[in-house]
Amino acid sequence: MYIVSACLAGRNCKYDGGNNECPWVVDFTMKNKCVLVCPEIGRLGAPRAPVEITGGRAVSRDGKDVTDEFVKGAEDAWKLAESAAEDAGETIGGAILKANSPSCGCGTIYDGAFRGKLAEGDGFFAKLLKSLGIAVMTEKEKIIW
Repeated sequence: MYIVSACLAGRNCKYDGGNNECPWVVDFTMKNKCVLVCPEIGRLGAPRAPVEITGGRAVSRDGKDVTDEFVKGAEDAWKLAESAAEDAGETIGGAILKANSPSCGCGTIYDGAFRGKLAEGDGFFAKLLKSLGIAVMTEKEKIIW
């Protein structure tokens, strides 16, 4: 079973209320057992102000520190994925996450200045998955296990 960012599968859970539908990811979810998760929507809702990571903290454009919501949202998403895999008698084979996201970004995230510039780093959910030994990639990589 694979974990997939719900926004990539067309779910409207992005901070602005939209999605980041990616055709090859949608196709992947139709051909493989997947659990769709959004570490942000349950704790923060949408639409809302965008968030970037600065100094290890998740901060919204309007200056609100939402780090706790991101940490708990990552934990919630992992529990959901772990439970779905257990219920299906599967193991988690990897994750396809939204590039550059403060939750799901893998390798690069926005730099925290809300200028559209990238910096090295991982989002909170990607970091959690990596710490658990889960292979993580983004929709930009198009590498299938």
